[in-house]
Amino acid sequence: MLKVEQSGPVLRVQLNRPEVRNALNEELIDAISSLYSTVSDAIRVIVLEGNGATFCAGGDLDWMKRAAHYTEEENYRDAMNIAKMFAAIRDAKPVTIASVHGAAMGGGAGIVACCDVAIVTEDSKYAFSEVKLGLIPATISPFVIDKIGKGHARALFATGEVFGAAHAFHIGLVHEVVSVRDRENAITKKIRGILTAGPHAVKGAKDLVLDSPLSREETATRLAKARASEEGIEGITAFLEKRSPSFVESIQVD
Repeated sequence: MLKVEQSGPVLRVQLNRPEVRNALNEELIDAISSLYSTVSDAIRVIVLEGNGATFCAGGDLDWMKRAAHYTEEENYRDAMNIAKMFAAIRDAKPVTIASVHGAAMGGGAGIVACCDVAIVTEDSKYAFSEVKLGLIPATISPFVIDKIGKGHARALFATGEVFGAAHAFHIGLVHEVVSVRDRENAITKKIRGILTAGPHAVKGAKDLVLDSPLSREETATRLAKARASEEGIEGITAFLEKRSPSFVESIQVD
């Protein structure tokens, strides 16, 4: 279901169902949730990508056929499992970079919305296509609306239309649009930037966004704790001493 390769603090994770365009089913959803729930503290970046011709085509047809015969209670449990997977990606301590090519449809587009950074190829395509099946993009909606806002979500949810990388960038679903040739270089550059930052600071910075809005008192409290932390003291001291902080890591590129 997943191909996982670790290189120091970086985990490369491939959705590995190329025969069905990496479509989501119960097993793949459980595999992703399990990976994120057990990821080592040593991992600082996860690169999430698809094996084969596409990133993720959305829901698996066989899975949807089975779900058509579920009771409402069984469908609720099924929906909660996928919602937990989306939350696990979004809330993880490591930074998750979506490396997208081909199509990211339905739940695949939802995964993109949950990632911290999305680097995508110029020819990639997206859709929140659930309405075409008489369904609604319910479990992905909190994550997508948080990423692209209510206005764009209303238009794209209601029409289920397919849109390209340029529009995905325009609405904030993705962050960099590159050629196929330049995708790995863009990902490597992003990883190197992340590894120069304090890992606790990175998670704290993510939480500022995820927990917003915050009161002035809460922001002051969080900054005070960061300044007084071992990582914060090391970062400031290293800056003043004109040296690299101890938390900086590097990666080797073939």
